[in-house]
Amino acid sequence: MIYNGIGSCGCQDLRGRGGSTQASACRSTVRMEFAMDNHTDPIVIDPEGPDIQGEIARIRERGPITKVVLPGGVPAWSVTDAAMLKEILSSSEVSKDPRQHWPAFRNGEIGKDFPLLNWVNTRSMFTAYGAEHRRLRKFVAPAFTDRRTAALEPRIQAIADELVTGLDAAPQHDPVDIREHFAYPLPLRVINELVGVPEHLIGPLRKCVDGIFDIALSEEQAVANYLTMIGLLQELVAYRRENPAEDMTSTLIAHADDPAKDFSVEELVGTLYLTINAGHETTVDLIDQSIYLLLTNPDHLAAALAGSLPWADVIEEALRFEPSIAHAPLRYAVTDFILGDVTITEGDPILSCPAGANRDPKIYGDRADKFDPYRTNKDHMAFGYGAHRCPGAPLARLEAQVALPTLFQRFPHMKLAVSPDELGTVPGFIANGHDHLPVFLK
Repeated sequence: MIYNGIGSCGCQDLRGRGGSTQASACRSTVRMEFAMDNHTDPIVIDPEGPDIQGEIARIRERGPITKVVLPGGVPAWSVTDAAMLKEILSSSEVSKDPRQHWPAFRNGEIGKDFPLLNWVNTRSMFTAYGAEHRRLRKFVAPAFTDRRTAALEPRIQAIADELVTGLDAAPQHDPVDIREHFAYPLPLRVINELVGVPEHLIGPLRKCVDGIFDIALSEEQAVANYLTMIGLLQELVAYRRENPAEDMTSTLIAHADDPAKDFSVEELVGTLYLTINAGHETTVDLIDQSIYLLLTNPDHLAAALAGSLPWADVIEEALRFEPSIAHAPLRYAVTDFILGDVTITEGDPILSCPAGANRDPKIYGDRADKFDPYRTNKDHMAFGYGAHRCPGAPLARLEAQVALPTLFQRFPHMKLAVSPDELGTVPGFIANGHDHLPVFLK
């Protein structure tokens, strides 16, 4: 809990406006006790993410909120406790704007070699705070209303049907990478049609999205990938200026061209950057993980195919158990505050960990680490929480709700073509999916 009055040590909470001598002493004491309690150095996050859930379990063992070291050597607080993470994500004392609230970034101490730079420096609602966030979000929200999302269902179904028809033509005894040939193209086509990406930009943008999530890229590769993607998005804007249509980009261009709307071209490009990155990878991983979890839990698959287990319950449990975003960078303390028995200092970076919160044993009991679509508590933070909750959540759910029954009803005897430990993971510690998912369809 973020306390507003007296800290747990009895001194004035560090947000107080009074003298700071006692508060400084309190901060030092709490931090020292926290370090002594752990008896070890902070966990250094593996930028490759080969064992995301194992690493999160090791972080949780240190405490509900604990120090970690991000790729690039930047210290941060990791929050794996569900209640504390909700407190963080709904608090005005935590910001996503590094320009206002991360002194190290503002003072030029975060260089171009910081592997998460592209996650914090692009101007969009993802990196905005307060009124600025609300201003930018209002330009995106209309594209993801329940009504507009529901209207997309026939098109999503048509894409899914086309993809499974193509799969049906594959040689019967050859393995098929179901991630590459189904889980990836379905959301890719949906988001590209929603945004209005022309055919000649689809391939290059996909390559850039893969690079954005790969935190292990070298500085030179990451900078080049980012600049390429921004250039492609500028090309997209130029194309839609010349060829307007009923799509998100054309609508955003109209806002940017209206001086009364207070929406710059830079913000337009940043919004497209956020939408395309989020729309590509996260739903791909949702469908990927759902397929994998059903293939490795055949009783649940049989129940879903028989109609005794709702597909929606499978999807919600997949979102809880293996959320598409394992770690969500990055937030910053707007002021000093106390979280639990730990003092967070103004400007401290905070790494929210939805994958950790989604397996919090205080919420989900001793079966937190079990995939159980029948569990009563289906609450999770796969789409975030609070003001920054993902506006595309209804669309992601709808895509999975269409994709899974379409795939498994066509191929009810599908099975993995390799053992689970051979699947690999997508590069990086942010996205949570498989490198490939080879299956035998029949």
